[in-house]
Amino acid sequence: MTKIIKLTTLSAAIAAVLVGPVAAANDVERVIVGFQPGAKANVQALVERNGGQKVVDLSRDNAMAITIPAQALRGLQNNPNVLYVEEDVKRELFSSEFEPNAPYGISMVQADQVSAAVASNRTVCVIDSGYDLGHPDLQTNAVTGVWDSGTGNWYTDENGHGTHVTGTIAALANGIGVVGVVPNGQMNLHIVKVFGANGWAYSSSLIAAADQCASYGANVINMSLGGSFSSTTERNAFTRLNNDGVLSIAAAGNDGSTRSSYPASYDAVVSVAAIDRNKQHASFSQRNSQVEIAAPGVDVMSTVPRGMGQMSLFNVGGSSYGAIAMDGSPDGNVSGALVDCGLGTSTCQGVQNNICLIERGQVSFADKVLACQNGGGRGAVIYNNEAGDLNGTLGGVSVNIPAVGISQASGQAAKNHLGSTAQVNVGASDWASFNGTSMASPHVAGVAALVWSHFPECTNNEIRAALNATAEDLGASGRDNLYGHGLVRAKGAYDYLMANGCAAGGGNGGDDGGDNGGGDDGDTGGGDDGATDMSISATSYKVRGRVSVDLTWSGATSSSVTIFRNGSSVATVANSGSYTDNTGLNGSGSFTYKICEAGTQTCSAEISVSY
Repeated sequence: MTKIIKLTTLSAAIAAVLVGPVAAANDVERVIVGFQPGAKANVQALVERNGGQKVVDLSRDNAMAITIPAQALRGLQNNPNVLYVEEDVKRELFSSEFEPNAPYGISMVQADQVSAAVASNRTVCVIDSGYDLGHPDLQTNAVTGVWDSGTGNWYTDENGHGTHVTGTIAALANGIGVVGVVPNGQMNLHIVKVFGANGWAYSSSLIAAADQCASYGANVINMSLGGSFSSTTERNAFTRLNNDGVLSIAAAGNDGSTRSSYPASYDAVVSVAAIDRNKQHASFSQRNSQVEIAAPGVDVMSTVPRGMGQMSLFNVGGSSYGAIAMDGSPDGNVSGALVDCGLGTSTCQGVQNNICLIERGQVSFADKVLACQNGGGRGAVIYNNEAGDLNGTLGGVSVNIPAVGISQASGQAAKNHLGSTAQVNVGASDWASFNGTSMASPHVAGVAALVWSHFPECTNNEIRAALNATAEDLGASGRDNLYGHGLVRAKGAYDYLMANGCAAGGGNGGDDGGDNGGGDDGDTGGGDDGATDMSISATSYKVRGRVSVDLTWSGATSSSVTIFRNGSSVATVANSGSYTDNTGLNGSGSFTYKICEAGTQTCSAEISVSY
């Protein structure tokens, strides 16, 4: 759903301004204005005359993000140079913190089965919250960046999200911490910082960041972020970038619903769902028709800014158990004999200078830890009373001893070692495990760049198609809304392209005119390449004076097509055979249209339609 601000379809926030009580003089809205080609100066002057100002220049898409008094929006909308006004919607990070577990995603996506020796011929751009330059597990060579706001440093990360995402792509195989999909330090990384500690930005900032990626020469863009509302300007920008050869990859979203999330749900962007270590769909991951592929996104361990992570450990009797620090637990590294404290509903007995093992139930986690502390215990280990890990919180209650949660199975196993020396450790770390489709997306971005580095002659659409064709089918047979085409597999895609070549991977790129060779235009003439069986028809009409055109076509064989109006791309959409081009224009004139197999010059003949 695109939040277009028109007199007939207003966003909820601005509707109150236009049709409700008179707005206060200081009510200011941030919106994106799309304008007629060549009208930028006139529109900017109009904005400034009405007390507004430009905040992001989006000239490549004939648009700009502005702030403007709310009462001036009506006049702006009615200006003939203005095509549309839409809310500059928020884009947020898609992750949540979870404590360290052993990393598993790299082998699951087969990254360890494909050589990274030629990775230096590809560039991955990460649009996120920055990068902890100097982290012991991250490369410092071949890394550049910019803070898109124009202030501060891209090489700091106050949020932690960007460093975690980039670590999944390129953490070093240096004997410490974790490894990324491309672990040899040769991948070119470009960091565009758009998020501060608060973890959100505007869609206009995302467009500008993506253009910065492209200007730097990025082959792949990773966006572990999104929002619930689409943007016409943003959709056009990613279509343009796709047509320019950039592969854009984004997190599908963490609502756990069927709602679309953007930019992932644009046709020109790969939407990535999250799965766990058992290849099961993550409950928080979006499930909708735009989900294209899946990757690990549960308990994904990666780099975070130095000291920002929290590590937790519990071992006893020579065995280590996956432990999650209780939210609010103090740091500490303690040891002592393991003592069974039952449910910990009262002060634990016999635990002086020892470690308490407590079952979940009846009272709060904080009360259980206090029961251990009041008995003289040094550390508390609470195990679940049902299957699964225990991720608990102390609810703001202050305690003095470290406390962790473990699974029911781990607790039952630990009971076999009562009286043995146990260790509980909670402390700062340079690594942490997060959950989210944010964590799945960089697995796919890294795999795409890794595979592409071996086949640089392939187009972005051919690499995309090869990843989809070789994904491990999960869930219902064939593509489905939970997993898309399935789990991304680097070795599978590499082998497929080695055997079949780029054209077989994409089926829609590179060749101009099929077997005609030499760039000849087949039998169609006029600059259209091959595909004489493709045809398109158009019918125009007006709604409240604004022109819309219903397009239908046949003969296209790829999964998606790009629609061109007057020689410029309008949208890349699924090959459904129909599309409505809501132009936003008024008056009279004519348009020319054609369709092309997405990412190629295989097109229909042009047709004209009057309005």
